[in-house]
Amino acid sequence: MTEAQTLLRGIHTLLTMRGERTSPDAPIPDAAVLIEGERVRWVGPESELPADLLAPDCQTRDLSGHVVLPGLINTHHHLYQNLTRCLAPDAGLFDWLRTLYPIWLRLTPEAAFVSTQVGLAELALSGCTTSSDHLYLYPNGVRLDDTVEAAQEVGLRFHATRGSMSLGESQGGLPPDRAVEREDDILRDSERVITALHDPRPLAMTRVALAPCSPFSVTGDLMRESARLARAHGVLLHTHLAETADEDAFCLARFGLRPLDYAESLEWLGPDVWFAHGVHFSQADAARLGQCGCGVAHCPSSNMRLASGIAPVRTLLEAGVRVALGVDGSASNDGAHLLGEARQALLSSRVRGTPGEAPRAADALTAYEALWLATRGGARVLGREDALGQLAPGFAADLIAVDLRDLAFAGARHDPLSALTLCGPPRVALSFVGGRPVVEGGRVTTLDLPPLLERHERLSRGMILG
Repeated sequence: MTEAQTLLRGIHTLLTMRGERTSPDAPIPDAAVLIEGERVRWVGPESELPADLLAPDCQTRDLSGHVVLPGLINTHHHLYQNLTRCLAPDAGLFDWLRTLYPIWLRLTPEAAFVSTQVGLAELALSGCTTSSDHLYLYPNGVRLDDTVEAAQEVGLRFHATRGSMSLGESQGGLPPDRAVEREDDILRDSERVITALHDPRPLAMTRVALAPCSPFSVTGDLMRESARLARAHGVLLHTHLAETADEDAFCLARFGLRPLDYAESLEWLGPDVWFAHGVHFSQADAARLGQCGCGVAHCPSSNMRLASGIAPVRTLLEAGVRVALGVDGSASNDGAHLLGEARQALLSSRVRGTPGEAPRAADALTAYEALWLATRGGARVLGREDALGQLAPGFAADLIAVDLRDLAFAGARHDPLSALTLCGPPRVALSFVGGRPVVEGGRVTTLDLPPLLERHERLSRGMILG
């Protein structure tokens, strides 16, 4: 049976992102994309489209005035946190966490489900087609399954990470004791979710990773045993690392090691590991990360909101580190606009510098590099570069279209690539995931948002007000 075809034609500019970070491919004007089933069949100038590729029942969409590019990939998030935005607005990370932990302990299975759908809808409208999520709190019967089931209804690809906390205040950790789990229970459930939910196939909609939360909320034993369990099952590993100066001080005081040295002592270096933040990685850290193949999720908005600093992205890239973007939790961002995060990465790279010294022009990202981190970079960090992150025959039909006639792009249509990261980020007009529309006409097609948002507001008030 022939798979259904959709032809996207009349595209103002096509950005395939097939080039490497240091060797961009040229934008294609007056382009077309042919989708067949879940995959891309053909891309290129519309005038060169072979007529014999088109099935008689091929559906056609006119994308005149639009720029089309691969769907964006979010490599670090805490979706449940959109229930608790704008709390402790002037606090640094540790004080912010101490404020929020008691509120988050009111999370319920319903709240986990609803917040996942709201967060993924927000991401979809910002151009995201694949997102990870780091859920490390499981009170009141919450399970990772709640978020996976929610994501399946939305239709985005979903990397659910089974997070964990086991080091409570009484043992010298940051979270309250009632927020942590027994380590045997964590490992048992980690194995269960891998077996029940992880799909290793190239076009998988759901994958699972193991994600002990941070050096200040889990024990070294749990870090080590989680790494061994993940490797036994062939899944990835994720944690926060080198996010703040406070974390540096905590690791030195408790372990006598800086964060990356501590991670290495627990078998947490390798191509199956990606760290969130990396704000305080040194040049020597970057070299080691590049050698071992680790990835880093760069979260500029959250890092600025919490006054953590700005990650040394150029240093990491030049050392060969796999770098991608993350919006981080919607209570430390307090939004989830992935195209906006690419813009933030671009701009923050141009002001980053050593205190007391002028920023180096050499640290600046280009517009192409910012989009590359959001597409190809994300696919590399999540182990999906064989199917995601670029528009090429055989790759997943995950793509977005942005209307260049939007007010935000007035005066910038002559350079669509730069417009996407330099101009104010709009909602996307169209989004396909696996050849299926998730956003059309700037609206999420898979959810009825008004009643969902009313339900979300009720749950949010209940958590915040107690």
